[in-house]
Amino acid sequence: MSSLFSPLTIKSITLRNRIGVSPMCQYSSVDGVADDWHLVHLGSRAVGGAGLVIAEATAVSPEGRISPGDAGIWGEQHIEPLARINRFIKTQGSVAGIQIAHAGRKASAATPWSGRGQLSNDAGGWNTFAPSALAFGGELDKVPAAMTLADIAKVQADFVAAAKRSLAAGFEWMELHSAHGYLSHEFLSPHSNYRTDNYGGSFDNRIRFLMETTKAVRAVWPESLPFTVRLSCTDWVEGGWDIEQSVELSRSLRAEGVDLIDCSSGGGVPDARIPVGPDYQVPFAERIRREAGIATAAVGLITEPKQADAIVRTGKADLVLLAREFLRDPYWPAHAAKELGVKETLAAPRQYGRAW
Repeated sequence: MSSLFSPLTIKSITLRNRIGVSPMCQYSSVDGVADDWHLVHLGSRAVGGAGLVIAEATAVSPEGRISPGDAGIWGEQHIEPLARINRFIKTQGSVAGIQIAHAGRKASAATPWSGRGQLSNDAGGWNTFAPSALAFGGELDKVPAAMTLADIAKVQADFVAAAKRSLAAGFEWMELHSAHGYLSHEFLSPHSNYRTDNYGGSFDNRIRFLMETTKAVRAVWPESLPFTVRLSCTDWVEGGWDIEQSVELSRSLRAEGVDLIDCSSGGGVPDARIPVGPDYQVPFAERIRREAGIATAAVGLITEPKQADAIVRTGKADLVLLAREFLRDPYWPAHAAKELGVKETLAAPRQYGRAW
C-alpha cells in the first residue's frame, strides 16, 4: 500500500489516509457565521477523499478577524452552522478540524477582492492590537496598540472559549494558529515583539504567550482528541524567528501535550525573500519531527501524488496538507489513489457509482 494512503492514528482519532485539507480563508462569512459556501467548500473535499478537513482560520473574537468576512467562533450563534458542516464531513469518512486564530496587527484588512490594505474604522475596520505598537508594513500600515497584560489575559480566555465551542460544534482536531504573522507569531518573532516585560526579549519570554495559551486550551480540549499547533518555522529574514527556535519551541509544546506541529513559514514581515518551490517547507517538518520527537504535517507546493507519498514514505512528515491543489481539484485524493495504484482503499461515494 502507498504510504500516503496508510491510516494515521493520533489519540482516539484515526485518519483514513495522510492527506489533509489545509485551512484556507474564504472571506465569505457575515458576522463570522458559516454558510452554504463553507458547507460546499469543506464538504466537497471530504467527498473527494481527504482524511482530514481543517476549517479556515476561525477568529476567537471579532477584533481577531483578518477581514470583516472572516469565519468566527466567538459566540454561540457560530456553533450550529459549523456543526451542520461537520456532520456532513463525518458522513463522508473524514475528520473535521478547526484552526482557531487571532490576526493581531494584521487584522482589520479588506477582503482580497476588495483591496489588500487595512480598513479605517469609518470604512468597516476596527482598532488592532499586538505585542508592540508596530505596523506590519506595506499595505498593512495600521499601527496597533501594544497589548496590556489585561489584553493578553482576555485573548487567552477567548481562545479557551473558542475551543469549548469548537468541541460543541463537533470538531475532533484542534489547531492553534501561531504562524503567518498573526498574533501568536507576533509574540515569537523579534521583528514584531519589542516588549521588555515577561512577554518579550528572551526566547523563553517570547514563547510565553503561546505556551500559556496552549496550556489553557489543552486544559479544556479533551485529552483523547488531537491537539496541534501551526508554526511559521522561519521568518526568512536575518535576526528573526528561525528553524532552530522552532525546534526548541516544538519540544516545549510536546511537553505541554501538543500532538503535532503543522510546519509552515513566513508571513511575519513584508519584505522576506522566500525561495518558493516544490517541497520548500518540507525540510522544516522533517527536522522538527526528527529533533523534537513530535509528529509533523508538511505544507507548501505539494501538488503531485508521488511527491506527497514520498514525503510520508521517507519519514519527512506524518501528514501532508494541501491548499491550492485542493482548490483546483476537490477530488485530488481519489485521483492520487488511482495514480498510485491503491484505488481499492478509497471507494467512490455511492451516489457517484464507479466514477473513480
